[in-house]
Amino acid sequence: MIDKIDEKNLNTDNEELNNICEECKDEDESVTQNLILTGFKLCKSCRVSKIIFPL
Repeated sequence: MIDKIDEKNLNTDNEELNNICEECKDEDESVTQNLILTGFKLCKSCRVSKIIFPL
């Protein structure tokens, strides 16, 4: 029973850290870094564009 719960939590964590930007849907290494720093799954270019044009 405990193994099933741990396996489910690990699968959820891996889905969050899949390096796919929520804005442009591109895969980039910076997505995980920005997720840790800001809490948003954005690549470098989308993060900069959100800072400059916050609409």
